[in-house]
Amino acid sequence: MTPERLEELLRTRPSDQRTYNREFPDLAMGRTPVRASGLPFGWAAAVLVVGLVAVVGASMFGPWQHGPSAAEPSAAATASHQTFSATGSMNEARQQASATLLRDGRVLVVGENAVNNLATNLAPVPSAELYDPATGKFTLTGSPHVSGVPIISVLLKSGRVLVIGCDASGTCASQLADVYDPSTGLFSAIGPITGGSEFCTVTLLNDGRVLVARGADLEPSLLYDPSTNAFATTGSMTAARVDHTATLLSDGRVLIAGGFSVQGGPLVGVASAELYDPKTGKFSPTGSMITARGSQTATLLSDGRVLIAGGATAADITGKFLASAELYDPKTGTFSPTGSMITARGVQTATLLSDGRVLIAGGSDLRLIAGGSDSPGDSLAGGSLASAELYDPTTGRFSPTGSMTTARAGQTATLLSDGRVLIAGGSDSSAELYQP
Repeated sequence: MTPERLEELLRTRPSDQRTYNREFPDLAMGRTPVRASGLPFGWAAAVLVVGLVAVVGASMFGPWQHGPSAAEPSAAATASHQTFSATGSMNEARQQASATLLRDGRVLVVGENAVNNLATNLAPVPSAELYDPATGKFTLTGSPHVSGVPIISVLLKSGRVLVIGCDASGTCASQLADVYDPSTGLFSAIGPITGGSEFCTVTLLNDGRVLVARGADLEPSLLYDPSTNAFATTGSMTAARVDHTATLLSDGRVLIAGGFSVQGGPLVGVASAELYDPKTGKFSPTGSMITARGSQTATLLSDGRVLIAGGATAADITGKFLASAELYDPKTGTFSPTGSMITARGVQTATLLSDGRVLIAGGSDLRLIAGGSDSPGDSLAGGSLASAELYDPTTGRFSPTGSMTTARAGQTATLLSDGRVLIAGGSDSSAELYQP
C-alpha cells in the first residue's frame, strides 16, 4: 500500500476520530523526519487516527514498565482480585511516555501531550508528573529537556532516573538526555549523545551503567556511566533493526530480539536475536525466534527465561498482529513455543507480577480489510483494546482477566510496591490500577 493510499484511508475515517498528520519515515536517508513510534511505522499513523499509540522499552519493554521483579502485596491492596479500577488522572494526556517506579514508591511519568499535539500539529511540550499510590493522585514535577515520542527511562542505582527521548525538532535523533533527581524534583540535561538516540532501547546493567542499544544504521551502541555523567560508545549490533526489545538476563547479558529490518526492502519483522556482553562490550548472535516479529513485548520471568509475546509481522499497514508467544532459554540459547494469547495484539504492555505471572494489557489489533463488491476500497478495522490476560509460566497458558476501564495502546504499566499495577495514558490522561 502506497503512502498516498494510506493517507486517503486516514482522511476518510469517521470525523469523530482523531487524525494524525505525519510524514512517512525515510530510512534510506538514515534518519526519519518524524517522531519515532513504538508502533510499526505504518501502523503508527493508522492507529493514532483512532487515538492509539505504542515499546519499546527500557529493559526495553517490558516496553515501558520499570519496577521490582517481585513485590510483596501489602494490606493496603484492595481485597478484590483480578480487577481494574480507576485512579486519579494525569495532568496531561500522554502516549508512549515513560513510567519509572522510584525508591519511595511513587511513579515518575515523563512525556508530552502527544494526543492533542498530534491532532492539532502543536509543538511538543515535555512535562513530568509523579503518581503517589497513597493518595491516588498525580502532581507535576520538574521541567524535562527531552521531548518527542517515545520517551524511555530507567531507574539508576543512585535512585535518580535517566530519561532519553526525541529532541524538540521531532527528528528522533536527540543529542540530549535528562537525569531526574527525586530529592529535588529537578531535571538536569546531559549530553551530547554522538549520533543521536533514535530507535533505541535502554537497559540498566548490573554494574550500574546503562546500555543504549541503537540498530537503525548498525552504528555503535552507547553506554551511559553515572559516575562520569557521560556517554561512551560500545559495540554495534550484528543486525540492523528498529522497534526491537532489550532484556537484562539473570547472568548480566542483554537479549536483543526481533524488531523490523531497515536495510533495503520492506520493513518486515525479523526473527534474529543477539546477546550483548558487558564484559566484552560486544554483541553476538544467539538462536532465532520461531516467528519474525516487531513491536512485541519481552518479559524476564522468575526462572530466568524470557517471554516474547505478540507484535506485528511488518512495519506498515499490511502487517498482521500476532497472538503467538515464545520463550527464550539463556541456558540453551534457543527459543521454544508456548501457549498463544487469547487476542492477537501488538504494542501492548507486559508486566511481571509478584506471583510470577505476566499481565498482558491493552494494545492494538488494528488491521486492513479489503473492500468487497458492496463496498470497494480498503478499510481499517479493530483498534485499541481494553482486554487483558495473564500468562502462567507453570502451565504455559494465557487466561483472561478483567478488562481495563478504558481501551488503550501506548500506555505505561508499572508494578507498584504493593503488588498492584498502575496503567496510565495511551489515548487520554486517565489512569487505572490492576489488582492481581
